[in-house]
Amino acid sequence: MITVRKSAERGRSNIGWLDAHFSFSFADYDDPAHMGFGPLRVINEDRIAAGAGFGEHGHADMEIVSYIVAGAMAHRDSMGNATVIRPGEIQRMTAGTGIRHAEMNPSATEAIHSFQIWILPERRGLTPGYEQVAIPAPRPGGLDLIASRTRHDHAVVIQQDVDLYRATPGDGAPVTMAVAPGRRVWVQTVRGTATVNGVALTVGDAAAITGETALTCVGEAELLVFDMG
Repeated sequence: MITVRKSAERGRSNIGWLDAHFSFSFADYDDPAHMGFGPLRVINEDRIAAGAGFGEHGHADMEIVSYIVAGAMAHRDSMGNATVIRPGEIQRMTAGTGIRHAEMNPSATEAIHSFQIWILPERRGLTPGYEQVAIPAPRPGGLDLIASRTRHDHAVVIQQDVDLYRATPGDGAPVTMAVAPGRRVWVQTVRGTATVNGVALTVGDAAAITGETALTCVGEAELLVFDMG
């Protein structure tokens, strides 16, 4: 079964420097019908104006993944990390027993377009941690694992039974992926348009998928694909 979550149906908050779309309930957006999907709790698509950002604030007991579409994000945290995250990289923070961090746009001219993802961890009280890695350049027909419970090249490690892929169907090259019995899949369209098992998705749309044994993605698109227990 494939249930489409249309882009326009998401929650939205536009406060000038931040234009955010919420796939699931978040902050002042309260939608009991959309509280998450499996262990996936938050997918926020953010556009952050030049010179703006999130000042220091705290998190606990969450796996937080940042995916940058355009621009660059300056990150600093209470673990001593001070980095810049750019397109072509993936970042993971294990909030665990508690961390504080800030995310700012250091550019004077360019906005950030990013996805912030929260995944419920396998258990509470984990030791806080940080990881940032380069991921492969996108290519037509590419399916790249960028986050996983187990260690892989070009993927950050998350403390939950979730494999996160970036899929890039294009130039007549589809992306195919087997789905094990009992697994749930969430597909988020980052850019472009695609069909997933014949169901049309355009930019910003998502699909909640259960009961499928395989996925075939066709079109010209960049997709985030969550394969979850």
